[in-house]
Amino acid sequence: MKTLKLLPLLLLLALPAVVQAQFTFTTNNGAITITAYTGPGGHVTIPSMTNGWPVTSIGDYAFLNCSGLTSVTIPDSVTSIGSAAFYQCSGLTNLTIGTSVTSIGDYAFYNCSKLTGVTIPNSVTSIGVYAFEFCGLTSVTIPNSVTSIGNDAFGDCSGLTAITVAALNPVYSSVGGVLFNTNQTTLIQCPGGKVGSYTIPNSVTNIGDSAFDHCSGLTSVTIPNSVTSIGSAAFYQCSGLTNLTIGTSVTSIGDMAFLNCSGLISVTIPNSVTSIGSAAFFNCSGLTSVTIPNSVTSIGNDAFGACSGLTAITVAALNPVYSSVGGVLFNTNQTTLIECPRGKVGSYTIPNSVTNIGDYAFDYCSGLTNLTIGTSVTSIGDYAFNSCSKLTGVTIPNSVTNIGYGAFQSCTSLTSVTIPNSVTSIGDGAFDYCSGLTNLTIGTSVTSIGDYAFDYCSKLTGVTIPNSVTSIGVEAFYYCFGLTAAYFQGNAPPDNGTAFSYSGATIYYLPGTTGWGATFGSRPTALWALPYPVILSGNTNLGMRNNQFGFTVSWATNVPVVVLAATNLANPVWTPVSTNALTNGAFYFSDPQWTNYPRRFYRLRSP
Repeated sequence: MKTLKLLPLLLLLALPAVVQAQFTFTTNNGAITITAYTGPGGHVTIPSMTNGWPVTSIGDYAFLNCSGLTSVTIPDSVTSIGSAAFYQCSGLTNLTIGTSVTSIGDYAFYNCSKLTGVTIPNSVTSIGVYAFEFCGLTSVTIPNSVTSIGNDAFGDCSGLTAITVAALNPVYSSVGGVLFNTNQTTLIQCPGGKVGSYTIPNSVTNIGDSAFDHCSGLTSVTIPNSVTSIGSAAFYQCSGLTNLTIGTSVTSIGDMAFLNCSGLISVTIPNSVTSIGSAAFFNCSGLTSVTIPNSVTSIGNDAFGACSGLTAITVAALNPVYSSVGGVLFNTNQTTLIECPRGKVGSYTIPNSVTNIGDYAFDYCSGLTNLTIGTSVTSIGDYAFNSCSKLTGVTIPNSVTNIGYGAFQSCTSLTSVTIPNSVTSIGDGAFDYCSGLTNLTIGTSVTSIGDYAFDYCSKLTGVTIPNSVTSIGVEAFYYCFGLTAAYFQGNAPPDNGTAFSYSGATIYYLPGTTGWGATFGSRPTALWALPYPVILSGNTNLGMRNNQFGFTVSWATNVPVVVLAATNLANPVWTPVSTNALTNGAFYFSDPQWTNYPRRFYRLRSP
């Protein structure tokens, strides 16, 4: 395969004199694929022949973001239009598709917002997913040749009032301007310009994925008893929808099915429903209450997330999988807190029965101000408290071992956080964008701090990293503008070069620790001059060596240090056993008499 550039002379021969467009193309077995357009825009006619070879296809992304393009003529030689070929050609108003095109790729004319009309020739057999999404189309006719139409092919076309299918099409049909399969058992796409009320025909058993996507003018929809499934994103962004009747045969409500239906004020989930998908009713801000019937055995993450008016989620008494207490959704034995209604305000105490706070459980609970986590909780899920913007106080109990991805992301009112010694890992973005955080204590069992864990914590001025930490993620303290110092108590973790990028921190390390260079995480390093001597508990010298017990003492001021010993902490008598001057900030102490005592304790002081 060889890449060529059309010469200006060839362009003048192939195209109208008013256009001297330029193309990059490839040849393959005597056929040409247009791979890029580099001309000035305006009206463009794609040549049918170049260098004696036919132009047979327009490649993926060939005219991507060509906003100056106003008109395109695709010749009869072309058989395929690639994925995103004319993606976001926002100035395109006129389109002529040649009579040999068989396939229109995914996203081919996505967001060609000024394209108001298109004639799909009888040669076309497939139209890809989102092929004409966000176009300015007012009507579309599907010819008999088309046997494959991808999801949301004509979605978000707010001016589109009718999708018409040729009478003899073997796969598709249309009724009232709505696209169905041929026997009208699956509703595939409602045109985005449909307004007012709509009753789905009784023949329909399945509402397809994205079927009513962005039908913002719809105010009322009746789903008949014949329907058994509502597809993913089926009513996505139907912001004008205020009334919804779900038939009594529906068993599944797909992921994001009613996401952003902000005008929906009530919904009755029938007893036939067994599964509700993730984010199924996300941001239905008009909902005030929801009842989960006994039939429901599966509820996806964040099913009712960001429903700011929702004050209670109620579960029918005999549901075998779920329960509710105080309007909060739990599993049946209340060991997992699944979802708190987003209208919950003020303080909330998580019961001691709970061992797991689920993913997205309190996501966007913007009225929550104080939180007490029960002492049985071991895991805080991903994005569990994401965007709880008024949460000022939270106590993480010693039972917690894991803090998930984005767990407290965008909790902008949090000022102080103590991560207990029980926690071993802090997930990616766990406290990302906690812009009010001024005090942070990291427990001594934490081994990993995830990517972006404290990203944009702009008021944090100092942080101590315990010697247990062996991994700090990419941009962990990125854009912590107020951070002036990070104190490491142990050896240097692997340096990804970005952990402290765009902060003002100096990275301080103890004498006797290893792996430190002139910089760490893109910031300069310096020796940590402590105001008191310390025993390096993370040093390999701590414990038995050569049949003696010993440890390394560090103090960066290089003054003498006295080691004292006692045998009883209840009534201690501290006796000096060694005095040493620190050379280069450290010395190794060993006790030759340790075998003479059943137990011995040590402490340090300056003379």
